[in-house]
Amino acid sequence: MTKTYEGGAPLAEVVRSGFVEGAHRGSVVVLDAAGVAVASAGDVSSPIFPRSASKPMQAIGMLRAGLTLTDPADVALVSASHAGEEFHLARVGALLERAGLDASALHCPPDLPVGAAAREALLRAGGGPSRVQMNCSGKHSGMLLTCEAAGWPLDGYWRPEHPLQQRLRAAIEEFTGEQAAAVGVDGCGAPVLAVSLTGLAGAYLRLVDAEPGSVPRTVADAMRAHPEIVGGTQADDTRLMRGVPGLLAKVGAEGVIAVALPGVGAVALKIDDGADRARMPVLVSALRRLGVEAPVLTEYAEVPLFGGGVPVGAVRPLW
Repeated sequence: MTKTYEGGAPLAEVVRSGFVEGAHRGSVVVLDAAGVAVASAGDVSSPIFPRSASKPMQAIGMLRAGLTLTDPADVALVSASHAGEEFHLARVGALLERAGLDASALHCPPDLPVGAAAREALLRAGGGPSRVQMNCSGKHSGMLLTCEAAGWPLDGYWRPEHPLQQRLRAAIEEFTGEQAAAVGVDGCGAPVLAVSLTGLAGAYLRLVDAEPGSVPRTVADAMRAHPEIVGGTQADDTRLMRGVPGLLAKVGAEGVIAVALPGVGAVALKIDDGADRARMPVLVSALRRLGVEAPVLTEYAEVPLFGGGVPVGAVRPLW
């Protein structure tokens, strides 16, 4: 029987006008540079769905299966949850065109851009949802190109039993050091595998510590060199990688984020109710336990709350 995630501990509080009106529970693990857990809260050993935080390992699986990308920005794209900005859409379109495909080959559903500015601009122009705008279209484009390179059928490339997905599963299990406890369907329609937060943090540490020139290091280096492609101009993981030199970061849905800094350590966390607003203050608290400081962390240490258009409180870490 699959071990069930037991839920987390109180990690952040919601304070409005000096009154605590709520709290966010979750789980978080902090690993040192040797991969040893030096701090944790909640349940960090039971499986959770990392959601898009699995994408760097999936990109490793694609490259190992034969995907050839000469531009590191394209490696970042297949690892991305992009914001649907023009430079994202143009790069996805170029990847598909290279394979002689168009957006109809993508299994990810039509969607609006997740980036607020891109979404608002699209709606003002009278546009609507499309598959290319879906934030996982870079990953799906990479999956299609991998199938072409390996001689696998494009039909059903998203199904767990497809050879592509078997390779991607092998990469996730290798880097987390765990067998997937469950297989689900992610928001984009591709499989998502359940692993622990400890396994997820360890995977990120292995990526940044990999040998230069190796496939894992190629993915980590591409993401860090092109953070705006990984998320978007204003995405949390993008801003973290810009603001903390050497940091690898990737968010996932339902309040997940994983980061690693070579020679320092790694963090993985999940906010149980999926609230993005609690994710970054808790992450800052965790990184500070590793001695990491940077102006961007000060900006994220608390998330302001507004009343009548002015700041009246904040979401701040308890842990």
